Amino acid sequence: MARSFLFAQDSGDAATTRLIATAAQLTGFMKGEPGPARPGWYRPGGDNAAMLAELHAALATTYPAAGPAFHAVRLWTNLLWQPAYLAVISAHIHGAMPDLSGLSQQRRGIYIDGYRLLPGAQQSGPVEVLIERAAAQLRPMAATMLEEVNLLVRLKPLPARRLFADRMLSLMVWLGQRRRDLPPEAIAAYAAQWLEALGLTGQGTLEPVEAGGRRLLIVKRKGCCLDYLIDPDRYCATCPKQDNAVRIARQTANALAEL
Repeated sequence: MARSFLFAQDSGDAATTRLIATAAQLTGFMKGEPGPARPGWYRPGGDNAAMLAELHAALATTYPAAGPAFHAVRLWTNLLWQPAYLAVISAHIHGAMPDLSGLSQQRRGIYIDGYRLLPGAQQSGPVEVLIERAAAQLRPMAATMLEEVNLLVRLKPLPARRLFADRMLSLMVWLGQRRRDLPPEAIAAYAAQWLEALGLTGQGTLEPVEAGGRRLLIVKRKGCCLDYLIDPDRYCATCPKQDNAVRIARQTANALAEL
């Protein structure tokens, strides 16, 4: 009889269901379910050539003027964001780390949006230990993803690493907004550990600012997502290409709005 994933079968199933529900509740946008990959979904180390080629073609068709560098960056960041979110939520909120190699991801148009996670035993422990366990999975996964991106369009290792660092630093700011019990010093320490464990130290940092009588953390990036190639008149709030004072002011205003 085919196994049903609608109801928890054992502790591994229950933990997976709980993690997926936690991620959905915290973000409001992560669409996950337990189970194996569906046909045509992305699986780390799987036969992903057709799916990635379709995603690349969709990006090139949607943003023809942005150019191949932008298409490469979007491929990379699309593949990274869900594993990164799950790793951070697992370590800092869920309290246990799944086997992320059992993660598969769905393409929806020009986005990777939706995932499935194989149920199984999860490793618990202190946050610092969970970060190390997550990084031990994410590093080889990211290396495989970058190799696959480069089969379609060139993305050099340095900008890829900087964009990976940007994702993790942004997630640490996000974590601080949801874990008000964690002081900025703790968030900064966790951010440093994530970057070190992932081999990304020096590719960006969290920057403290004082505003509204509070000490806040914002992202100081070294990488650029190239979104300005779509809209040349608008930079992201964290973009390193804009005037530094403008960047700090924009991010500080965003941080205050989250309080």
